[in-house]
Amino acid sequence: MTTIVTIVEGDGEVKAVPILLRRIAESHGVYDLDVPVPIRVHRDQFIQRQDEFQRKVLLAAAKAGLAGVILILLDADDDCPVELARAIGERASAVAPHKTISVVIANREYEAWFLAAADSLAGKRGLSPELQPPADPDALRNAKGWLSQRMPGGRYHEVLDQAAMTAIFDIDEAARRSRSMRRLCSVVEAAL
Repeated sequence: MTTIVTIVEGDGEVKAVPILLRRIAESHGVYDLDVPVPIRVHRDQFIQRQDEFQRKVLLAAAKAGLAGVILILLDADDDCPVELARAIGERASAVAPHKTISVVIANREYEAWFLAAADSLAGKRGLSPELQPPADPDALRNAKGWLSQRMPGGRYHEVLDQAAMTAIFDIDEAARRSRSMRRLCSVVEAAL
């Protein structure tokens, strides 16, 4: 059994990321992936405060045990996802050199993956039945707002909607349209 311990930044991700990782694993015929409850961090504190960073990475290493891997999954916001992933990966490897650590930075935010496969969410969770993905889902700065604008009479709520949408959106379509989703899929495949 493979164990992937995750470090995430939002309450929505705490519920959604285990669903997402299990869905990716199941698409590869793996049904016994162990994904403990993610370790939630405040992005800026985690990135900027070395003591906080070290504490969370060491906690993840302890939860991963001997053979488990660590996945750090954060939003890029306005940072370059490649540079941020590289910097965090180097720092995390210095803290826990004995662990396999991968870093995936969603460009710009986790919800951009929903935008990349928006047509698979059409008519679900209060979204418009005519929903179509934007031309460049990774370029939009406010994916949550984009979703809210397309929920007639409603509004996207991260804690309520993120896990539910994660359970139903088309991961393959999102991976075709989003580089950061392709990266996540490849990290999970390597861990399996």
